[in-house]
Amino acid sequence: MKLDGAVAIITGGASGLGAATARKLIAGGASAVLVDRDETRGNALARQLGDSARFVPADVTDEGQVEAAVDTASGLGSLRIAVNCAGIGSVGRTLNRDGAPHPLAVFQKTIAVNLIGTFNVLRLAAAAMAKTQPNDQGERGVVISTASVAAFDGQIGQIAYSASKGGVAAMTLPAARDLAVVGVRVVTIAPGVFDTPMMAGLPESARQALAKDVVFPKRLGEPSEYADLVAAIVSSPYLNGETIRLDAALRMPPK
Repeated sequence: MKLDGAVAIITGGASGLGAATARKLIAGGASAVLVDRDETRGNALARQLGDSARFVPADVTDEGQVEAAVDTASGLGSLRIAVNCAGIGSVGRTLNRDGAPHPLAVFQKTIAVNLIGTFNVLRLAAAAMAKTQPNDQGERGVVISTASVAAFDGQIGQIAYSASKGGVAAMTLPAARDLAVVGVRVVTIAPGVFDTPMMAGLPESARQALAKDVVFPKRLGEPSEYADLVAAIVSSPYLNGETIRLDAALRMPPK
């Protein structure tokens, strides 16, 4: 799949991993529809990126809003790439120190955004891709989702987040098998600790603590490195049904 001339839809596209991905894909000749709830950042980034970018405000859990975003992308040409970067974090033990159970609403919200939202975008983008003409290898598109190393190495207090990201990883292979008939690949990236806006709000001591277990290079990941992997996945037609850890050999300790 070539970037040049392709149309991409990127959720969480207003900042962090999504914004870096938009810059990378547009630099390669693609057009991009940025999907995010943050209208101020989204509109500002779309203006910065120029005529190849559009911003559509949407909540990934809302079927109608995601349909509108996909329609916008399809209106620019053949939708070939969907990248799921939208997500939220949450912290809470199954039982807290006082013995109180984890708030069910927090667990449900985390699953709704990170897992159900990812599936919502995957299914609607794939439906649009299935209507396009295939390339000379029979490929119509690729959907790239974002899990986390927490899907495999969930820490104390990450019960909801790990469950949501584990679900994203688990649905990668069946989705790839489901969509093979229409020539759509499905690949997931599981990032380690990355220097995103969520991390930027932490004090330097906390950032250093997060980086201390990274093996090499011993630092937080850069969003541009995530974007580089997205571009590599797009251009590698034999890569399908796989979750790729992007974590500098990090294995998260219990806490």
